Amino acid sequence: MIAISRRPFSLDVARRFGAAETIPMDDHNRIIERVKELTGGQFCDRVIEAVGKQWPLDLASELVKERGKLIVAGYHQDGPRQVNMWLWNWRGIDVINAHERDPKAYADGIREAVDAVASGRLDPSPLYTHSYSLDRLDEALNATRDRPDGFLKALVTP
Repeated sequence: MIAISRRPFSLDVARRFGAAETIPMDDHNRIIERVKELTGGQFCDRVIEAVGKQWPLDLASELVKERGKLIVAGYHQDGPRQVNMWLWNWRGIDVINAHERDPKAYADGIREAVDAVASGRLDPSPLYTHSYSLDRLDEALNATRDRPDGFLKALVTP
């Protein structure tokens, strides 16, 4: 697993959770060259774009290998995007939208996540860097948007 982030804190977390390599998200061409080097020129089987901005989407497209998968998990809410359809077509990549719109599938996914936490198969607690009481929900939501230094996930308690 290769983790790329603009935030040093996120790269530290990725290393703790097993990323084999971490790359600062600072220079488009340098990142492409580094991933090419790490993968022996093949690039990545799967790339998850989780930023929701044009440049990271462009970068993610460049990092997918031929017949690989590009998973768009970023929340692209600030306007239209352009994609390099030539590259997508040439490499024959599959593009997967990670945002579910079917209310039943969405609810089923939430139930599965709750079951995984309740049964102990998934422990999200190492991801909680900030805690807020319910009466401070506005601050918690602002933190998820603004991403202050050291912020990863917030736990909201009653």
